[in-house]
Amino acid sequence: MHRENIEFKTRDGVTLRGWFYTPDTAAPSSVPLPCIIMSHGFSGVKEMGLDLFASYFVAKLSVSCVVYDHRGFGASDTRDGEPRQEIVPIQQTDDMSDAISYAQSRKDVDVQKIALWGSPFSGGHVLSVAAVDRRVKAVLCQVPFISRRRTFAVKSPETINLLNDLYSQAEGKTPVVIPSVSSDKSALCVMPTRDSYEYFTAWAKKAPFKNEVTLRSLEFESRYEPYDFVPRISPTPLLLTVGSADVVTPAEFALDAFKQAGEPKELHILEGCGHFDLYDGEFFKKNIEKQVDFLERMFLA
Repeated sequence: MHRENIEFKTRDGVTLRGWFYTPDTAAPSSVPLPCIIMSHGFSGVKEMGLDLFASYFVAKLSVSCVVYDHRGFGASDTRDGEPRQEIVPIQQTDDMSDAISYAQSRKDVDVQKIALWGSPFSGGHVLSVAAVDRRVKAVLCQVPFISRRRTFAVKSPETINLLNDLYSQAEGKTPVVIPSVSSDKSALCVMPTRDSYEYFTAWAKKAPFKNEVTLRSLEFESRYEPYDFVPRISPTPLLLTVGSADVVTPAEFALDAFKQAGEPKELHILEGCGHFDLYDGEFFKKNIEKQVDFLERMFLA
């Protein structure tokens, strides 16, 4: 496996950074390879397990992978005057389309063979992008964010807090931030579950993860409904992976979305799997073996 550092510009001039993976057998003069575009979930960074997936894909398949950080997170920049640690779904989906354009600009990528891979929040992004961008030829979506009004078990911030944050932006002050996770059950955070806290705090010790997002991120997220895009993905092949024990993005919401999807589509239910369990161990093995099988049949055949 070979990995190189990459950077590319979005349509509004922001530099996003990440990694480009190719198999050990790939040579500069070889035939261009199909490419999988990969990004992480809500406030996550690429170092938080995405290297394991990308390395596995290029070891088992004749593919390349573009793995990148969302704008304002990890190694990626943000636009001048905009805060870091802010999640604007429409920007992130536009950036995903720009990642496709970057991959297609490379001579070592097969421009006709682009797949999207997304996990939690970017799982919602791959559904949204694939519904409107026909350059996408396969979609792999695991434990996805499907709907704000259904999914996140957090109390809505008080309206006055949202207004104060908007005022602070207008006045040029540092925007109000809240933690992504917290050990305090009474604290306002984005993901108030115990497994969320354990996952993010463990990765914070070895990855450039910062446990905060702007309060405005919750407002932007409240308008985001990937569920509405699902019926439009067909005829692009879709693999939807859910964990039956997921309490962050409950399986029932993903299963409902799957019913709305057209063919070809495949559902992989990991019994007893929590939201973060499929990043390592036995659930990782079961998950990625199914993903490789799907890619072989529905993307590379």
